[in-house]
Amino acid sequence: MAVVLRPLGLGDLLTGVPAIRGIRAAVPDHRLVLATTRALDPLATLIDAVDEVLPAVELQPLDWPAPPPELAVDLHGKGPASHVVVADLHPQRLLTFDSPGYPGPTWYADEHEVRRWCRLVTEGLGVPCDPDALDLAVPDVDPPVRDVAIVHPGAAFPGRRWPVERFAAVARHLAAAGERVVVTGGPAEQELAQRVAALAGLPEDAVLAGRTTSLELAAVVAAARVVVCGDTGVAHLATAYRRPSVVLFGPVSPALWGPPPRPQHVVLWHGDGTGDPHGTELDPALARVTVAEVTTALHALLDRV
Repeated sequence: MAVVLRPLGLGDLLTGVPAIRGIRAAVPDHRLVLATTRALDPLATLIDAVDEVLPAVELQPLDWPAPPPELAVDLHGKGPASHVVVADLHPQRLLTFDSPGYPGPTWYADEHEVRRWCRLVTEGLGVPCDPDALDLAVPDVDPPVRDVAIVHPGAAFPGRRWPVERFAAVARHLAAAGERVVVTGGPAEQELAQRVAALAGLPEDAVLAGRTTSLELAAVVAAARVVVCGDTGVAHLATAYRRPSVVLFGPVSPALWGPPPRPQHVVLWHGDGTGDPHGTELDPALARVTVAEVTTALHALLDRV
């Protein structure tokens, strides 16, 4: 048995997929259990390396009824607060980044999130780990729409949310160009999505926010023509399904969280990496991204679809 800890957000889960696949390659005969949040349980089942999903809460003890696992890996963080969660399972082998009381590979703050966890696995378990192995299985559900242009205005913190009026301008431009536009988001982002749709002159049924399950949202992204969004989980879904995407970065450098260098993913960023990703106000770097930049990038991608 091998236990992997990653109870964070959607983007965190998806950036950890290559490392999870590396762990599977290191212990091919083990049952691999991924400890992640209940909200991400459905999407975690789309990772081919995972045999079982264990509900977990960030930095809380795991409800582990089985004997100690042969291997436990902390894909959550760099310090004792998360290391102890897997250490308390008393595994035969524990893999964490180096911190007091926990020897392991060195943590580098300027490393891309995907490559960081791949390096932990490569150095700790002695197996190659492909940072481009980000793909997910397509959910076995019918997407409510196909071949659409997705506008996703939400993000976890205001500092990473491009202004509503600009998302609406992009949506209006795409609709005028003949694209079927939908506005996505979680239940808490329904009002935000409705504002974008109203300002863009889109019909009510264009708002999918709050109306899809996580698997349905993934299926919509997998079947989309193009995605435009901020630095948030949907950007990583577009990467996982290799769909054309324009991703708007602000406080965080795409060198740390951006998509891999593929022609179908375009990153727009005018920052220096000194912003606050948890900021309560629009980050100045994100504010410098213009509607014209976004629409130009979108048309360049759509011309190749």
